[in-house]
Amino acid sequence: MSNNHKLEADSLAGSPRGDRLQKLIAAAGICSRRHAEEWIRAGRISVNGRVAQLGDRADPSQDHICVDGAQIRSTPQPRLLLLNKPKGVISSCHDPQGRPIVLDMLPIELRCGLHPVGRLDADSRGALLLTNQGELTLHLTHPRYSHTKTYRVWVRGRPKHSTLEAWRQGLPLDDRITQPATVRVLEHESGETLLEVVLREGRNRQIRRVAEQLGHPVIDLQRIAIANVALGSLAEGRWRPLNKGEWRALTNTPR
Repeated sequence: MSNNHKLEADSLAGSPRGDRLQKLIAAAGICSRRHAEEWIRAGRISVNGRVAQLGDRADPSQDHICVDGAQIRSTPQPRLLLLNKPKGVISSCHDPQGRPIVLDMLPIELRCGLHPVGRLDADSRGALLLTNQGELTLHLTHPRYSHTKTYRVWVRGRPKHSTLEAWRQGLPLDDRITQPATVRVLEHESGETLLEVVLREGRNRQIRRVAEQLGHPVIDLQRIAIANVALGSLAEGRWRPLNKGEWRALTNTPR
């Protein structure tokens, strides 16, 4: 066998050169390894123009790896999505208790590499960002940027003006005073009050714990916006990619 023919054969099967195809396809953010294996078995994957087999390896810097004829990227395309998380869904990529997670809300082909930016507790619903970029996550959660988060919160009873003012000024929580917040009454109904709360910090279950401390437990909590990114008409359980303007405003506007 000539050296050229040997190199070509090595790029398809049995060669230690490069990584397994399913790993490379998953790393490109196209699908999970398991689904990549299914695609290989189905003959949807090719390397250098030849249909690949399960167990084949390749080197993205030298080989042309295609899915359904389209060459994959060696690095995943950056993604930043807005999800309207339903109540009862966990803001995690995995749950040992088997509860529904936010990735279950997305198409299978988008899930690989995605993770939530921050958290929204299981009992709450609304706006949650997801991305496949670790550096972007660090950027968005860095205290320097301190993006506002806006909530619609139903609480029991009718808080007094002095109670709301105390919330606005800050209260002890975990041995630290909460940062100033914007709190305003939107409506009253049957012994309950709808508040709009705007925070620049996000401690664990902060709104619920502060409301409980003030004697007005939360009945329902929905996050409706993260900085300039608002839910708008996005239905619960649905998602959308951020547009360029939203992405730019999130990543380029320090406090």
